[in-house]
Amino acid sequence: MTANTVDFDASPNNLEPFWMPFTANRQFKKAPRLLVSAKDMHYQSHDGRTILDGTAGLWCVNAGHARKEIAEAVGAQLTKLDYAPAFQMGHPAAFQLSNKLTQMLPEFDHVFFANSGSEAVDSALKIALAYQRAIGQGARTRLIGRERGYHGVGFGGISVGGIVSNRKVFGPMLAGVDHLPHTHDLKRNAFVRGLPEHGAELADQLERIVALHDASTIAAVIVEPVAGSTGVLMPPKGYLQKLRAICDKYGILLIFDEVITGFGRLGASFATEYFGVVPDMITCAKGLTNGVIPMGAVFVRKGIYDAFMNAPENTIELFHGYTYSGNPAACAASLAVLDIYKRESLFERAAELAPYWEDAVHSLKGTKHVIDLRNLGMIGAIELEPREGKPTARAFEAFLGCYEKGVLIRTTGDIIALSPPLIVQKTHIDQIFDTIGKVLKTIN
Repeated sequence: MTANTVDFDASPNNLEPFWMPFTANRQFKKAPRLLVSAKDMHYQSHDGRTILDGTAGLWCVNAGHARKEIAEAVGAQLTKLDYAPAFQMGHPAAFQLSNKLTQMLPEFDHVFFANSGSEAVDSALKIALAYQRAIGQGARTRLIGRERGYHGVGFGGISVGGIVSNRKVFGPMLAGVDHLPHTHDLKRNAFVRGLPEHGAELADQLERIVALHDASTIAAVIVEPVAGSTGVLMPPKGYLQKLRAICDKYGILLIFDEVITGFGRLGASFATEYFGVVPDMITCAKGLTNGVIPMGAVFVRKGIYDAFMNAPENTIELFHGYTYSGNPAACAASLAVLDIYKRESLFERAAELAPYWEDAVHSLKGTKHVIDLRNLGMIGAIELEPREGKPTARAFEAFLGCYEKGVLIRTTGDIIALSPPLIVQKTHIDQIFDTIGKVLKTIN
């Protein structure tokens, strides 16, 4: 081995030291599933099999795997400037990327960089609290999330989030948090194509929360426009518009967590564009760098940044940030990714493929165990009837079965979630759903 090479063993002889996240560690380490390389739509496993990626990694590899342009951009950046501090210093790529991002969303004029969706959420919550104080509304300290919401795994994110297993063992959450009801109504909206017809009135529960706590105590509401990690829950028609109107009525900031829906997943740049609803802040990550290098960001609408600029000129306006905010290599990766999205018209391509994807999702109606099918843009969900006394077991068995047949899916509870790279072809879509259908027929 030379000084410039690293010897990566495709089959490490000791899996134990790595404490894997969101994984049944003991089960995995008895029968590991290792991915050793990837290209475009496929992974290669450690046992030499080709695996079709039906999930864009974890919702993030929107432009497909191992893009040469991204690797070259990162490599060039690393040899030129590997790291620069973001505290009281800067480097050109961070400013260049900020300009490109704000050009995507004209209502937003500033971007704050983090290193993940979790950090982006915690940053947005802190900005919301600091903003209310900056405009003389310092009593607004309460944050409102939503049941079954996923906003990362920081203490802020799990506090406003509403996935019980992510919260229950970690003690008290942030004080002063309340939750809207989730939007999933299986009884009235099962097998709906696109947005559900029923449930816009659930947004009116924000009025109840305002009445309980008083608007003068509420800083912000945070929701995923489409709830992803909890099982792909769609907003009913008119729901997001109602939330926006109620927030406007009471001076409450509205935050969209677009870590999943950002960068083309719905066939538009962001969900704010798709739905025509403009929040006050947007959190993003994942597709920001195609998953290549960790990076997150918070978009703030015009006027929020300005509210912080009334302090004396030599004063730090926001005491918040990360060692790796706007990391040079991450910025280089993101700039290359944005060029790919534009050059290959991947957002428009996703919109064009969405009807074919929708038909493929709903082709599974009537398949064994399937109790609901949901789709929007290039997102799909297959909800399975839970196995009596063993929730999640049936979906996990489907996950293993699909993997053995060469297709990577994702499960959350008893729901199969799908989100392929936006370079997906119709033949890939056919393979994904043909495989899932065959596997479901074989499990009990």
